[in-house]
This record gives sequence, structure tokens and C-alpha cells, in this order.
Amino acid sequence: MSGQESDWFRDWFGDEYLELYPHRDEAEASRAVELFRDTSDVAPGSVVLDLASGAGRHLAPLQSAGYVPVGLDLSWPLLSRARSMDGEARLVRADMRELPFRDAAFAGVASFFTSFGYFSDGSDDRRVMAEVRRVLRPGGTFILDFLNASRVRADLVPEDERRISGRHVRQQRRIEGGRVIKRIEITSPDSEEPRIFHESVRLYDPGELHSRLEEAGLEPKRRFGDYEGAGFDASSPRLIVLGRRAES
Repeated sequence: MSGQESDWFRDWFGDEYLELYPHRDEAEASRAVELFRDTSDVAPGSVVLDLASGAGRHLAPLQSAGYVPVGLDLSWPLLSRARSMDGEARLVRADMRELPFRDAAFAGVASFFTSFGYFSDGSDDRRVMAEVRRVLRPGGTFILDFLNASRVRADLVPEDERRISGRHVRQQRRIEGGRVIKRIEITSPDSEEPRIFHESVRLYDPGELHSRLEEAGLEPKRRFGDYEGAGFDASSPRLIVLGRRAES
């Protein structure tokens, strides 16, 4: 993987991302939060960390569910969008590998919509999990909403082209080195040269993901295949793991 691809998240989640995807699915965000609320034992009034909160679409549903949400993301543009939507939102800019919170600060930690597996070095994913455990109180709940690797492999579309917000967008996808990699080429009407961005996410199978969580002291308890709470299988659209921080 090239250096550009390995640091893709620093460039892609900026103004172009917001312009191309100004309105992500709010109903989907609400369903994800409802699943967390209905299947966890995190009490109303508890402080919950939305890890990699992006433009903040899960923050309002978390608040509506009775929680006190804190959003954390690395992207200034996405955090700025979240701030414009809610001037009172609790937002923090930081790297998820080094969370700027005290130990046991949160009753719950949520990682929604494939906000994990971005780093080129697998040890960085372990650092993220260790940090999640650290900031969770003993017995605290986490939810990891991830892609279903087997479904990605089976349904991969190598290439597509479309127009979004007046721009020509060409997306090319491949699986390489245990990752799904996307190349995004954006051509604007007023420019002959396209801008190039990348996405790269590690394809964790369920057993591997569970093992990584357990190594970090996070105990998987339940597994779902969608936001409605259906059981997980190879054809499920999502791999959603609910669990808790070990007491010791």
C-alpha cells in the first residue's frame, strides 16, 4: 500500500467528502443508536463517547436516546460541520489511537458506520481497542459497527461512475493484502485535472475481530447483522458487535 493510501483518512474526510455526501442517512443513524439503546444496559444520563463521530449524525440520536454524547474525530471539516448543526455539541479533535480522556470516563463507547480498521499497521487497531477499554468504566458497554468482510468480498463492484453534486465521480475498488481499497477520482466542471482520494479498510472476519477485542480486555457479548438487530451470517449487511469492558 502506498504512503498516500496509508494516510488516506487525513485527506479524504474534508471538504470534498462533505460536498459529495452532504446528507448521509439520518434514519440509518437513528436505527444504529436505537440498537445500542435497546440492547445495552447503559442508563439514561450516562456519558457516551461517539468514536470517529464525523459530521455528528449520531450525536443528536444519542442525545434523544437520553445519553450525554461526546463526539471525537480527527477531521476539522467534519467537526466544523457537526458544530454548525449543533452549537452546544461536546466535540473533541483527536486521534483515536490516543484518546484525551481520563481512565473510566465513559459508560459507553460507540464506533458507528465502519470507523475502524483504517490504519495500515494492525498494531494501531490494537491501540484503538486498548484505548477504548481504558476510557470505559469497568463493566461499561461498547458497540462496534463494522462492515461484513464476506459480504464485501462477494459483492465487490470493481468500478462505477456517476455524477454527484455536478461532479463526475469514478470509483475503483480492489481487495489487496486483506484490505478493501477504493480509489476515488473527482472531476469538477471547471477543472480538467481530477482530484484523487483513497479509502482503505482492513477486512476483519468475525472470529478475528472477536479475538482482537478479547486481547484488549473487551468482551464480545452479542453479534448482529443489521441495525434492526437481526442475527449475523455471511450475507448480513453489517457486522455489529456489542460487548463490555472486563471488570478486572
